[in-house]
Amino acid sequence: MQFGISVMGNNGMWLFNASALFFSKTGNIREWLNRDMPRWLLCFCLTLPAQALQAEEADYEAPSVAKEIGAIIAAKQHPYLIPSNFANRSDDLEALYKMADYRLLWLGNEHAEKNMTDMLELLENAAVSGLNKDDYDTGVLQRKRQAALTFSPDAYKDLAAYDTAISLSLLRFLHDLHYGRVNPQGIDFNLKLREKKLIDLPSLVKAHLDQQTLQSLPAEVEPKLQQYQKLKSALADYRELAGKAAPFKLAFEQTIRPGDALPQLEELSRMLITVGDLSEEKNGTEKSACYTDKIAAGIKKFQHRHGLAADGVIGKATAVELNIPLRQRVAQIELAMERLRWLPELSSGPSIIVNIPAFQLWAFENINDPGSGMTNMRVVVGKALKNQTPVLMATMSFIDFSPYWNVPYNIVKEEIIPKLSQNPGYLGKENMELVSGTGVTAYSEASIAQLKQGSLRVRQRPGKKNALGKVKFLFPNKADVYLHDTPANALFSRSRRDFSHGCVRVSNPEGLAEFALRDQKGWDKNTIQQAMLSPKMQRVILKKPIPVLFFYITAFFDQQNDLIFYPDIYGHDTVLQEALKKPEDLSDQVLFVSTPASSESVDAIKTVEAVR
Repeated sequence: MQFGISVMGNNGMWLFNASALFFSKTGNIREWLNRDMPRWLLCFCLTLPAQALQAEEADYEAPSVAKEIGAIIAAKQHPYLIPSNFANRSDDLEALYKMADYRLLWLGNEHAEKNMTDMLELLENAAVSGLNKDDYDTGVLQRKRQAALTFSPDAYKDLAAYDTAISLSLLRFLHDLHYGRVNPQGIDFNLKLREKKLIDLPSLVKAHLDQQTLQSLPAEVEPKLQQYQKLKSALADYRELAGKAAPFKLAFEQTIRPGDALPQLEELSRMLITVGDLSEEKNGTEKSACYTDKIAAGIKKFQHRHGLAADGVIGKATAVELNIPLRQRVAQIELAMERLRWLPELSSGPSIIVNIPAFQLWAFENINDPGSGMTNMRVVVGKALKNQTPVLMATMSFIDFSPYWNVPYNIVKEEIIPKLSQNPGYLGKENMELVSGTGVTAYSEASIAQLKQGSLRVRQRPGKKNALGKVKFLFPNKADVYLHDTPANALFSRSRRDFSHGCVRVSNPEGLAEFALRDQKGWDKNTIQQAMLSPKMQRVILKKPIPVLFFYITAFFDQQNDLIFYPDIYGHDTVLQEALKKPEDLSDQVLFVSTPASSESVDAIKTVEAVR
């Protein structure tokens, strides 16, 4: 049985019943109840369930709010966010509100204040993840927050604008946290595009919003690489150190060795203690101005952590690193974290990684399990000002033992032709030969003209003088670079090792060959040694191709778990810092081989463990 009352008043007819309240006149029901409704009927209506009133009001507001939300999404321009254009995030924003039937997500519910507080706290703490909170309009959102909580229920445009602003800023933050802020391809980091989306940001936001767990969103979205997680922890430490450390600048005039006078010894000691390279116990309260062995031990540790020869001697290079302020180290860590976000998910299994400014190679038995086995060796990379080794991702598919070296045209033109013009016997001396399309060609006076035209090429035969040494490791790539042995082994003893024409020379080629062929039948250590000593070239096809990554980060945890800062030999840090000054929404089209449709289901984030 239903009980109803009909009332005719100045503002029209209203129908009430015990289970629902139907509002048939345009206007605000709460305002009408307070202003025009007879007191006796008001008392009656107030006995109706509160959820009935809320349901009616929500039903009434939903079409108007949905219209305003839809208009903002369709325009792909936000009225008060910077950048205002969000065309590259519009699909995510629409997917998010579609799951909510285009209703308000943040406002107009009992959890509004808590949800907004949690979300704004995430953005305010963006620096914890090496991001900039100003990129997500935190100031604007904070200033408008209190007013948004008191918007009139019929202020549809204001409600829709603030609600979508919160959603859009959060989506931008999460997208940056997972994929990075800069398109690596745009600054010549030739990394592979992702095959598919492994994370659904709108669904994650909606789920965490419903479950009141917004604070756990960053941990679910950020890279799971061990290297990234360690850098994140180091970032907090170095930011704290940068805030409290006393300014330090060593007045360097000449090389300082243990036993030499050092007027700034106390300041230097304090700096080394601050960064953890010298313990207070070892230093004691010594006030001498003499550079002691104890302080030299701290300098050796500092040198090791900054990519220098750890000899304890304070030369020009060490002085330069000592004088770099800690806030710049903070920036190096942030840049390293940004670059790690660019990496697509790494498949389990063997991988080879070269960090170019570290002059180091790591060969992992299983990239997702660093404890399973790792081979490490020094490398020589391309010259900084002329022949930079490119950043790339490729797959090693074969190995050449006792290889020929097909000399690149630019080396022929710039180095060999001038030498050949002065000494016609140069080719024979260097165990080189001329090759045409039909085979080996004898040298003649006309050869230089043909070399200049490119109709002849030069190659070096296998042997002791071969620039590629006894073995090269090939992985097809546009830059035509590879890993190889070298007869110039003395270069590996230097702390800075950028001497090649772009390829990467390895200090332990035999060990790398053993790693690459460890599961290949018939290729044990003795077989590899014989192949490397053979006068004839032998090509071995890998049954299991190995991913290869040439990467570039100047802050990196090594296998001893030491955080090493490397010089920015190619200036890539400077380029990235400039790119980060122009924040924009990355298009998924530059991240994926083919952008998945918005309706396509996506997998959960894969937990990826990587280098340490």
